[in-house]
Amino acid sequence: MTECRVDSLLAHYGSSHTHPTNELIHMIAIPLIALSLSGLLYAIHPYLLYAFLIGSFIYYARLSAVFLITMLAWSAVMLWIVQALGAQLVAVCTAVFVGAWILQLIGHKIEGKKPSFFEDIQYLWVGPLFVLSKLFIKIGIKW
Repeated sequence: MTECRVDSLLAHYGSSHTHPTNELIHMIAIPLIALSLSGLLYAIHPYLLYAFLIGSFIYYARLSAVFLITMLAWSAVMLWIVQALGAQLVAVCTAVFVGAWILQLIGHKIEGKKPSFFEDIQYLWVGPLFVLSKLFIKIGIKW
């Protein structure tokens, strides 16, 4: 059986995320980055966020229906949080975005490997799938 594209992307991404501390950092930081980026895009203009999400959903749809459905649900939760932040949106999202990226860089320093997106920008979209794949494996969901 040949490996599907999403499995290949996850394996490549995972190869630079093998240290347990780096992996744990990514499990926390990636959802925080996704949330804060969504908030910052929304603050610029809601349609900018919606366009970004639609493009992301097209990318995920080409990889896996399970990941797409999960990312649709996660995006709905993020949108609810973003809207609930109200007047604090920009301050909170900026702080979270910077803090989470600092954590990621610390994780990669510990790992001794550069972030995957330095070699291919699509790994910014694979990161959330990496987090989900770890959860899916634990609960027995196949993508």
